[in-house]
Amino acid sequence: MASRRFWPALLPGFLLAQSSGVLSLAPVEKLAARRGATVDAKMAFILQPGYHTNSHTPSEDYLIPLKLTWDKGPLEVVEVVYPKPHFEKYSFSEKPLSVFTGNFHIVTRFKVAAGTPSGPNMMSGKLRYQACNDKACLPPKNLEVKLPVVIQ
Repeated sequence: MASRRFWPALLPGFLLAQSSGVLSLAPVEKLAARRGATVDAKMAFILQPGYHTNSHTPSEDYLIPLKLTWDKGPLEVVEVVYPKPHFEKYSFSEKPLSVFTGNFHIVTRFKVAAGTPSGPNMMSGKLRYQACNDKACLPPKNLEVKLPVVIQ
């Protein structure tokens, strides 16, 4: 029981932005989910000006795709919906690349199993990406993602 009383005290820390280099996750609000239902979690990502990431469907096989994955938790991932990428031409590439720039959203549709216990919980995951500017690419990174969840 003590862990349930302690968890809400941690919540304000999870509402802070989560960051990894030039890409950050905007503050995430707690997700309310009902047993037996599906629920969408829309997460806003902020990429520093002058940088881009390859989309989840990069133009070339050698490019590292942006990919959101979730650890096993109280919710089951049904699908991850990425924004529509746009194509930009950079001096280092012969053809336009499929990229994300600026602010973008990724939506994850979750299913809540009928037997999932009610109460507060946490989903954890990571966003793998490689940020580049018009001259060079930074090493690939993983941005840790935390999503507070309350099962009803």
